[in-house]
Amino acid sequence: MNRVWLVTGASSGFGRAITEAAVAAGDIVVAAARRTTLLDDLVAAHPDQVEALPLDVTDIAGVQAAVDGVAARHGRIDILVNNAGRGMVGAVEETTDAELRDLMDLHFFGPAALTRAALPHMRRRGSGAIVQLTSMGGRFAFAGVGAYCATKFALEGLSEALAAEVAPHGIRVLIVEPGAFRTGFADAAALRPSPALDAYQDTVGPVLSGLPGGSGQEPGDPARAAAAILAALDADEPPLRLPLGNDAADAITDHLDRARTELRSWETLVRSTDFDDRHLS
Repeated sequence: MNRVWLVTGASSGFGRAITEAAVAAGDIVVAAARRTTLLDDLVAAHPDQVEALPLDVTDIAGVQAAVDGVAARHGRIDILVNNAGRGMVGAVEETTDAELRDLMDLHFFGPAALTRAALPHMRRRGSGAIVQLTSMGGRFAFAGVGAYCATKFALEGLSEALAAEVAPHGIRVLIVEPGAFRTGFADAAALRPSPALDAYQDTVGPVLSGLPGGSGQEPGDPARAAAAILAALDADEPPLRLPLGNDAADAITDHLDRARTELRSWETLVRSTDFDDRHLS
C-alpha cells in the first residue's frame, strides 16, 4: 500500500526534495506550505499523488484542522515530516524576546502541535513515523546561532522522549541533522532581525557575512539527503538520529570527542557531589 506523507515547508529545500522522493517511490504526499503556488508544477505533474495544502505551522488551531483533514481525506497519515523553518543569525544579547519566541513557535511549538495532532491517527493504526528536521546545530552551537540552535535543541529533546513513548505503539521517530546543503537556507539565515552590536563584530560578524557568501556552494545535495531519509525510514532498525553530510559527521564527531574529554578532565569533581553514605550511618 502506498504511504501517505504530510510534509511541512514542502515548497522548497528539504521539504521539496522529500516530496519529490516520496512521489518517485509511488507514495502520496500532502505538501504543506504557506505559499502553495510554488507547488503548482508538482501538483500538475502528479495530480493523483501530490496535494498542496496551505498551512502556517505556527497557527496551532489550523494545524489540528489540517491534520484531521488529511486523515479524513486519505484515510491515514503514515509519515509526518516537520520541516518548515528558517535561519537566524545574531548574538544572544542582540536577540529580542519577540524574535526568540517567533523562532521557537516555528521550530518547536509548531512541530509539537503537528506531532500531537498526528499521533492519535497513527496510534489507532499501530504504525507511523515522525520525521523531525533539526540540524547539526541541534547537537552543538557556536557564536551567532544561539537562538536557532536553542530551538533545535528543544525539538531534539522532545523527540528523544517521544521516541521512547511511542515505540510500543509501532511508531518511529527519526531526527534528521543536516549540515550545509543547497537549500537556500543561507539566504534566509543572513537576515539579522535586530541591529548589530559592535561588541560582537569579531565573533558574530564572520558568521553573518560568511553564510550568504557560501549560498549555492554548499556541499550537500538535497536530493541525496531525501534518498537517505527514505532509506533510514525503510530500515528494519532505523537510527534515532541521522546526521547528513560529511561536514555534519565531522562536526558532530568532534563535538562528542570534546565533550568526552571535558567530562574526563572534570570527572573527579563531578563525582564528588553525592552524599557520603559512610558518614550517615
